Amino acid sequence: MKIQLNEISKSFGPVNVLKSISFIVESGSVHALMGENGAGKSTLIKIIGGVHKLDAGEILINGLPAEIHCIKDSMSHGIAYVHQELNVVKALTVLENMFLGAEIKKRSGFLDYHSMRKKVDLVFKSLNLNISPDSLMGELSVGKQQMIEIAKSLLFKAKLIILDEPTAALSDKEINTLFIVIKDLQSQGVSFIYVSHRMNEIFEISDQISVIRDGKYVGTVDTNDCSEDRLIKMMIGKSLQSLFPEYQDYKKNEAFKVKSLTSNGLFKNIDFSLCYGEVLGFSGLMGAGRSELMHSLFGSTTYDSGEVFVNEKSVLIKSPIDAAKHGIGFVTEDRKNEGLILQDSIGKNITLPSLKKYVRNFFVDNSDIINVSNTKIKELNIKCASEKQSVSDLSGGNQQKVVLAKWLEINPKVLILDEPTRGVDIGAKKEIYEIINQLKKTGTAIIVVSSELTEVIGVSDRVAVMRNGVIEGILGRDEVTKEKVLKLAFTGAAI
Repeated sequence: MKIQLNEISKSFGPVNVLKSISFIVESGSVHALMGENGAGKSTLIKIIGGVHKLDAGEILINGLPAEIHCIKDSMSHGIAYVHQELNVVKALTVLENMFLGAEIKKRSGFLDYHSMRKKVDLVFKSLNLNISPDSLMGELSVGKQQMIEIAKSLLFKAKLIILDEPTAALSDKEINTLFIVIKDLQSQGVSFIYVSHRMNEIFEISDQISVIRDGKYVGTVDTNDCSEDRLIKMMIGKSLQSLFPEYQDYKKNEAFKVKSLTSNGLFKNIDFSLCYGEVLGFSGLMGAGRSELMHSLFGSTTYDSGEVFVNEKSVLIKSPIDAAKHGIGFVTEDRKNEGLILQDSIGKNITLPSLKKYVRNFFVDNSDIINVSNTKIKELNIKCASEKQSVSDLSGGNQQKVVLAKWLEINPKVLILDEPTRGVDIGAKKEIYEIINQLKKTGTAIIVVSSELTEVIGVSDRVAVMRNGVIEGILGRDEVTKEKVLKLAFTGAAI
């Protein structure tokens, strides 16, 4: 299916969200849609998917005008929309989810399970999915649920599939499977609109990339002819290098040291030190043991042997409470499940680790919480209505800033950041890098774990490379390169 957008505009009240967006998705192509949070990506794909009605402009499908006023209209044109938050009923079977709201019935009025199963089996076979239609949806991994949503779209002859951040909760293996399925469907003429913040994925899977910024169309480029730096400049109007603050050395005396730390089956004989005012980056392949090590340092999991030193004194960390007492903060890679209480307010989340500070005569002083929260909101430029707003209503980048704010409120000596910019847009990344640099400047000792080589090199004074649970080498600022990091990560040997 070829779909053409001509001068698409949309407003919500006085706010112009989309302003004359125009581009073409060719038949059988993967067309990436990129832009910062708030650029208008979600609104645009919801218009194509029938969730929102456009205010002006037109949509052409295979050269003919298409009226899309609701989801049913979109589906009738062969468009399927796989949302970032999967719309599945976990208590129902795969088969029941596949036909939910579109069940096949016999003349008697009873459900025709035989016909439905036959259709599901054919679709699963075409996608090489080895999933039982009788399995409960809630018992399957997020990756398999994602595949089932795509399979569901094929049941109804979808010719254009919109994927909104499809890999946000997938493992590397599941991402690889998803990409195989996408390429196979491409060969059958199915088109895709692919929305993601992950540049490595965009360059791997897409044929063309369209960028929108502040609700306006910036341009479309062929993926093979585009560089990461050019794409970033299209998205934020600045080059890649300007993302990272200018490097300066703020290192002081030793703040933190780990000696012969071992957790059987996860990591072994870990040795490193960290100074106040220093950023130590951790790189390595998935499964190298980086996150497991960080959880042990924070006390959310235990280690079997070795020592941890804070200010040159040996300390025992058996829980996050112990870690916080010793001035260690931890921004987890899984902010939604481990870093935030999503249904609570920004203020409650920010002050949670330091709540004792606000207790007066056995009662929490809410005025203090409001003042502290508003200060942190201003300092970190958290975009919100007020400190009372639910964290679940914030963008990924602003949620990440709330996690940062809650640990900054304890005034940490050591701050561990595990994948600090995962799932956030380029603009939010730049702000987080600036926050890291400011903390470094004021003397905080920082550990940054990142799967993005450009990021870990850009923010760090030194980079530790892990492989199979072992630190294979620690590279200084003047010697670190992508090639050296990859060599250590893959082979354990330095160049």
